[in-house]
Parts: sequence; structure tokens; C-alpha cells
Amino acid sequence: MKLELKGITKRFGSLVANDHIDVTVEPGEIHCLLGENGAGKSTLMNVLYGLYQPDGGQILVDGKPVSFGGPGDAMAAGIGMVHQHFMLIPVFTVAENVILGNEPVRGGGFLDLAAARKKVREISDRYNFNVDPDALIEDLPVGVQQRVEIIKALVRDARVLILDEPTAVLTPQETDELIDIMRQLADSGTSIVFITHKLREVRAIAHTITVIRLGAVVGQADADEDEAALAAMMVGRSVSLRVSKNAPEVRPGEFTVKGLTIVDDSGTVVVDDLSMSVRGGEILAVAGVQGNGQTELSEAILGLRSHHRGSIVLDGKELLGLSPAKVLASGVGFVPEDRSEDGLVGQMSIADNLVLDRIRTPEFASGIALKGKKVAANAGERIKEFDIRAPGPNASAGQLSGGNQQKVVMARELSRSLKLFLASQPTRGVDVGSIEFLHKRLIAERDRGTPVVIVSTELDEVLALADRIAVMYRGKIVGIVNGDVDRDVLGLMMAGASVEQAEESVRNRPATSTSADEIGGGVL
Repeated sequence: MKLELKGITKRFGSLVANDHIDVTVEPGEIHCLLGENGAGKSTLMNVLYGLYQPDGGQILVDGKPVSFGGPGDAMAAGIGMVHQHFMLIPVFTVAENVILGNEPVRGGGFLDLAAARKKVREISDRYNFNVDPDALIEDLPVGVQQRVEIIKALVRDARVLILDEPTAVLTPQETDELIDIMRQLADSGTSIVFITHKLREVRAIAHTITVIRLGAVVGQADADEDEAALAAMMVGRSVSLRVSKNAPEVRPGEFTVKGLTIVDDSGTVVVDDLSMSVRGGEILAVAGVQGNGQTELSEAILGLRSHHRGSIVLDGKELLGLSPAKVLASGVGFVPEDRSEDGLVGQMSIADNLVLDRIRTPEFASGIALKGKKVAANAGERIKEFDIRAPGPNASAGQLSGGNQQKVVMARELSRSLKLFLASQPTRGVDVGSIEFLHKRLIAERDRGTPVVIVSTELDEVLALADRIAVMYRGKIVGIVNGDVDRDVLGLMMAGASVEQAEESVRNRPATSTSADEIGGGVL
């Protein structure tokens, strides 16, 4: 099926989100829409899917103009969409979610779940999805939930599949699996519109790349285009794809974790006798595949976990057992892995979000009343310092793009004197321009002498920023290595190998094998 968008324009008040955009997607093509967060990519796809009505332009399917009053019309025309935030009901099974809104019935008007299971199995077997139709959504890893969303679209005979930032919540391994799935779908004739801001993924999978900046198409390219050129098209300026930093200058101040064990609500040990330390003036990266205890470790440091034993000490003060408020008051800055859920109050203004952890301090409050002028002045300074792109300090934080939301969280945490800075997934779902900025701020905080801990599943980010790397696997640290460690050694450690085992395996690999360094460079 050939899809054409001609002159698509969409306005929200005075904001032109899409400005006369032209895009053509050929049958069986993987067409990437590349651009910063807030560039207008998702808005354009919401127009295509019938969620928004365009203010100008037209959509053509196989050369014929179409008009979609809603997603049902788009699906009927053969267009399916997998949203960045999945539209699944956790307590339903895979089969129940797949047929929701399009339920098959048998004699007497009864729901035909057997037919639903059969459809799921057929598609799962065809594309090697390995999805159990009777599994509950809440029990499935994120990568498998995404496959369920794809099955939902394919069950409705989607010939064009829109994937909106599909790797934002995936581990590197799940991303590789998704890329394989996309290739299979394209080979079978399905057209894919792939929305992303990650250059490495674009070059790995796209047939055609359309770059959008500030709501308008600024160029097209193919997968052979240089990463630096693509990045410059995205942000309108040259962007450094490498992190520049000096050797660490270790200073007084230390953060240590000793013998930390955490048990979850089901009684499972999720962090097992973990010990590590980071000194002032260095970055320690906690690396590993998502789900190996990193989230629980971060939450324990902040005081969000109660079932634990061990010790967490910052400059001689025990933090384990303190409330989150007391941990923050001890000089800990914290960036959570889910900014929208745990880092911001979306309905509140940017200005108020920038002082969330200091609303009871004399600097910004008098009794129970906020000092409005102080809060506004602080917001003005932080917005300028962190290049937060927003209509103004009184705009709600929830209206910002992902990258700008992350800048608000970072600005709040870094605008006070810190004894420890802990950032969990600091650039997840953030565009290339914002990644460059946020990485520079992390290095700057390290160079001030602050101990910095980053928790990241992005291997490139870990290698770019870390002075030392602690690798977690199944709740344990399998080893701590220097930041210049061989990429293949680090990858094997993330799969559970010890430092010695990983180094020996890399030494003994055949000379003709392809290393991860040869597969792709850069940090984005």
C-alpha cells in the first residue's frame, strides 16, 4: 500500500505543529521520521491515524484521497499504530487485549476467545514473536508488550504500521529484536513509519529518512547518510556526538553502599549483598540490562524501599532507613528513571516544578505561602541556564517535550549544592541535542567534585561518561571495571560473566569475528 501525506498542516492556537509536510511511504518500505522531541513527528502521525484533524493538506492511500474521523477509519483503511505508551489493559490476557473493540463472536452472540487465541498464535508463529495468547499483560516484559501492540495492528490487517518512538522503553537486546521484527514485516510487504530521534537505529533499519525540525520537513536522506549530518539537520546546528572530558580529579567526599540486600513485596531478593563506592570528582555508572535490580537500588538510595538490610553512607552519614525528604536534605540530587511519573507534577507549572523539593525552605516559602517573585526569578534563571524550551515559566510541565521535561528535572536537582548526584536513565527518550547538553551537565557536576552515579541501560552512554563501571546482573555486581573497558567485555559482563571470564572470552575470540566497536561508533 502506498501512503502519501501532502501539505499536512496542524495548528494548536498560534503554534504550528505541522507546517505543510510532505511524506511518501512506498509499499514494504521502512520510512523513518527523524527529529528532536517536540519537532512535530507524533502530531503528524496522530493526524494520519485520525486522532487529530488536519487544518490543511490531504492524505492519499494508493493514490486516492481519504479522510479519517478517528482511529477506526484509519484502521479500516489498513493503517495501524503502536503508541510510545502502550494502550493495553494489564489485567487482561494477550488475546483479550488483541480483540478489544473488535471482538469475534460465535453462535448465540458469545465471545469467541478460541478464535482470538488462534489469531494471536498465527501471527506470533509467522514472525517468531513468541507471545503466549493466554499470558496476562501485567506479567510480560515491556518488549513483549510491544509485540502484543504490533499483533493488535496486524490482526486488523494493517498494511502500514506506525511505530512511535518504539525503542524508548526497550533494553538494547529488545531493540535488536524489534529491528529484526521490522525487517520481517517489511519483507512481507508491510510499510513501516518509524518515529525516532536515535541516529544509530535509523542507520540500522531505515530505507528512507525524512528529517523534521520545528514542524517542517528540512531534508531527506538514506541510511548511508553521515550521523553528524543527520544530527545537524535535526537540531539546525552542528552537534558533537562524542563526550569530551578530562581525567577525573578525585576529591574529598565518598558515597558507599555495603552489603545491601533488598527484598520485594513478593519476597524475592532483587538486590543481593551489593557493595560499591564512588568518590568525589568521578562518575560511577551502574550498567546492566533493565530488570536486574538497578531500579530497586536507586529507590533504596533515595529511601523509597523499606524491606532491606545493609548500609548506605554519604560522607559518614547513614542514609538507609531515612525518608526521601531527609535523603534529599542530606545533599542528594536525584533524577528518576520515569520523569513523568516520579520526577514532575505535570499539571503544575514549570516554575513550581523547579522548586518542588524546596517549597518549605525560607528561600522560596514564608510559612505555607510560596514567595511568588522568588519562584519566578528562579524559574527564569533555570530556563535560561538549561535551555528549557517552553512558552514560559507558568506553562504546565506536562505540556513540554520529553527532552525539556528532563531538563526541568535536571535543573531542579542541580540548582543546589550537592554531596551526591544520582541520575537513573538520564537521557531515556531524549533527543540528540538534549543528550549533548545533559551529558555536559553531568560532566560539569563531576568536575565540581560531586560524586556522580548514573544508572543506564544505554551501553554507549555508559562508555562515554563513566570513569568506572559497576555491572549488575540478577541483583549482584558481577564486576567493577574502568571506563575504558573493551566494549565486548562489558557486553559479556552484562550477560552475567565475571571480569575474568569476559576478558578471556574476548582474548580467545576468532580474529575474523566482528566486535561491537566495529558495528557502530558514537554515543547516540
